[in-house]
Amino acid sequence: MLKGINPLLTPELLKLLMEMGHDDALVLADANFTAMSIAAGKPVLRLPGISMLQAVQAINSVLPLAADVDHPVAFMQVSDTQSPYLSELQRDILGYLTPEFLDGQTPEAVERFDFYDRARAAYAIVITGERQPFGNFILRKGVIGENLRT
Repeated sequence: MLKGINPLLTPELLKLLMEMGHDDALVLADANFTAMSIAAGKPVLRLPGISMLQAVQAINSVLPLAADVDHPVAFMQVSDTQSPYLSELQRDILGYLTPEFLDGQTPEAVERFDFYDRARAAYAIVITGERQPFGNFILRKGVIGENLRT
């Protein structure tokens, strides 16, 4: 155990988050997500029994969101719904994350099959124990650093 580190952040997950670079995408998937076929050899980690909100809170405690993009967070749009529809889970997750957005940043609803395409391009997938369908999110990693020195 480490002081100040959320205990849900396993050694494997911490290593993966550290290895990710600026603008790499991390998929946080519900328990129904087809992660193994989508990942096709990329890292897949499991957090069984952990809700999506618990996973987001733990990961967000150490992962900066990208500041140089319009949509640092994407989510899978519930099929047969139109934007701005959000499920209760999506409202909870976005309500937690959006206070960290910079001016002009918004979350992005992504159609299911387009979401799968983005997930294929992601750095890794973390499967949670979340049982709510369409409970899938993509977080884009930002940077931690000082302002440019001139």
